[in-house]
Amino acid sequence: MSQLDNFLRYLAVERNASEHTIAAYKADITEFCKRVMDRETFDDFASIDRDQARSFIMQLYSAGDSKRSVQRKLSAMRSLFRYLLRQGAVDSNPFANLPPIKSDKPLPVVMQMQQVEKLLESIPLYWQQKITSGNVKNPAQAEGASLRDTALTETIYSGGLRISEAVGLNIADIDLAQGIMSIRGKGRKERLAALGAPAVKALSAYLRFRRTQGIPALRDGAVFLNKSNQRLTCRSYQRNLQEYLLFAGLPPDFTPHKLRHSFATHLLDAGADLRSLQELLGHENLSTTQIYTHVSIQRLKSVYNQAHPRSGRKKKDS
Repeated sequence: MSQLDNFLRYLAVERNASEHTIAAYKADITEFCKRVMDRETFDDFASIDRDQARSFIMQLYSAGDSKRSVQRKLSAMRSLFRYLLRQGAVDSNPFANLPPIKSDKPLPVVMQMQQVEKLLESIPLYWQQKITSGNVKNPAQAEGASLRDTALTETIYSGGLRISEAVGLNIADIDLAQGIMSIRGKGRKERLAALGAPAVKALSAYLRFRRTQGIPALRDGAVFLNKSNQRLTCRSYQRNLQEYLLFAGLPPDFTPHKLRHSFATHLLDAGADLRSLQELLGHENLSTTQIYTHVSIQRLKSVYNQAHPRSGRKKKDS
């Protein structure tokens, strides 16, 4: 078997990589062989040097590959050479210490405050329409779904939560009196998040409804439940959110994570400092949080261009 075949077999057997991943690695390494070595099959990777690695990068850019695509292809080559080093088939990894390629991060898409409000208003209206039209078998369940999803949406937007963090909340994690909640984020790191007055009101209404249905509020039990009284899944809420967006006439590509983006941007617009926002979002590095300043700057530029008489933009006669 060739060195490439052995590497792909290693990915499948020892790394338990998916067929999609293995196919992607094979395509990227084959592309290197075609571009740099001018052949589809190649089995002398020990002869590859740093100049040929650089040549591959330049050829990819010349072909119009995006930075993200170049990064992925270099990652495949680094992985191949790390494997070959362990096997003793090569003496060095020519892709190991190449200058890093920083990908252009797209600015997060955010909802306007009016759109968030319209979404929240649409949830009870959606379920009320379903009930009055006779399209639900159990009106109590529909009422519960309305109260639950209103509370969940308020909670995500109020605290800037990831959807997984929100559905992962237990009763013990929320303090309605203090307006705070304890969040288990990425890497199981804990942080405190805020519950604004609308979120506290929505959660209180939902928990009261649960009590009327005889559902116990166990401290280690989930806050948000499905119709089987099991923890609500991220996918279930995402599916419902699509229905609410359609009902409200809002862009269908809005997602729970865009509520988190909106929380961050709206706080910055209102004067919050970056360090506080970093803590609230649970970002390990401030650089991750700084992307929201670019969103706010773009918004300020838009306002300036529309309003300033000497912005350079022609305005229509009123």
